[in-house]
Amino acid sequence: MAVGEKLPSVRVLSKNYGASPVTITAAITTLTALGIVRAEPGRGTFVAGRDSPGTALQEPDYAWQSSALGRSRVDPNRTGRTGGYATADDVQLSWGYLSPELQPFDELRTIGSRCAKSHRAWTMAPPMGLPELRSVFAAELNAEPGEVLIMPGGQQSLVFAMRTLADPGSTVITESPSYPGAIIAAQAAGLGIAAVTADADGIRPDKLADALERTRAKLIYLQPCYANPTGAILSPSRRVEVLALAKKYGAFIIEDDWARHLTLEGSAPPPLFTQDPDGHVVTIATLSKPAAPGLRVGALAARGPAGERLRTARIADDMCVPALAQEISLGLLTSSAWPRHIKRLRTGLRERRDAMVNEVHASLPGARVVEVPSGGIHLWVKLPDGTNTSALTAAAQGVGVFIGDGKHYYVDEPPAPHMRLSYSAATIAQIQEGVRRIGTVL
Repeated sequence: MAVGEKLPSVRVLSKNYGASPVTITAAITTLTALGIVRAEPGRGTFVAGRDSPGTALQEPDYAWQSSALGRSRVDPNRTGRTGGYATADDVQLSWGYLSPELQPFDELRTIGSRCAKSHRAWTMAPPMGLPELRSVFAAELNAEPGEVLIMPGGQQSLVFAMRTLADPGSTVITESPSYPGAIIAAQAAGLGIAAVTADADGIRPDKLADALERTRAKLIYLQPCYANPTGAILSPSRRVEVLALAKKYGAFIIEDDWARHLTLEGSAPPPLFTQDPDGHVVTIATLSKPAAPGLRVGALAARGPAGERLRTARIADDMCVPALAQEISLGLLTSSAWPRHIKRLRTGLRERRDAMVNEVHASLPGARVVEVPSGGIHLWVKLPDGTNTSALTAAAQGVGVFIGDGKHYYVDEPPAPHMRLSYSAATIAQIQEGVRRIGTVL
């Protein structure tokens, strides 16, 4: 555009470029800071000249940072959690949290209001967490309260455990496919990653034994209960074999128990932690998944010297989880509202899962649900051979649907094209509409 020419309105730009008004406004703000455009209140935004008053700003030179920072540890392609940034007009099938109507909002509001009036909510909590809250998490694990740390959510627990239990440059073994957040947690901790094949019964012990022998890894990351993205449960016989391998090779197992309260049928298996008397298993639990994404409270349980090391290292991170968040969590978990919420949540998620499975079968020819999960919030969908999952993910977003690109759930090249669809963050009508739109671009 020519100097002095007026930019179209935000509404027009939003329509022309298919971007939200928030995105357009952010772009104009950036252009203004760079001196490329100038805003005149009451008149509009105009293209600025290089020598216009107030436009002498030059682009900053960040080139020096590239050499100072060195090589990036974390793969940016895995950190683009685009599911979190969908607008109200988009269909959200990639966000791994509960939609507002599934959250215990009224209960949290009531409990939060009550807790905020207490002086305890505004004091420094003990670094290891409120004793009462530690006791609640410990009871589910048949653990001692002293073996439990209160943490600010599951993701930080993963990074913290990997960084504390393994030296940079060592290897962590993960099942494949697996949670991308665990992969970036390992990268952030400076660890190498070795992937081991998993199937409907969880990680394969024979392949795990080979990987332990080859890498001499001292850390294994597992989701024994409703694994993300497949929904697999580690079978009883494999649980015994995996624990035996950890004992044989002197390895820790980080048990990511994020989905325990998201059972849809039957009952969840007991935590692997309860079968391990010798301290090989370090368990992570979270309330962000079954309650609300903004309730960043979880727990980490470990026994022996590893537990002591984790408790010591905890102080170096952030001193404590905010007392108000802990008080609200304690109030929720010990109230009669919690079991009512879990029962209501089970029904709501099961209805959404079934609607999504039916719609995938009806609207996505050539695609199939690998295994209908009995818990969790995700469907793992096998796509027709030759499907470009990156192109499909972009095309789906182009028609207003956010999905999970299957290749991001593998450390190495994926053996086949998949996508992950989450049924927790959308209504049944949105799920049906979203899957139909995917069918138009598949």
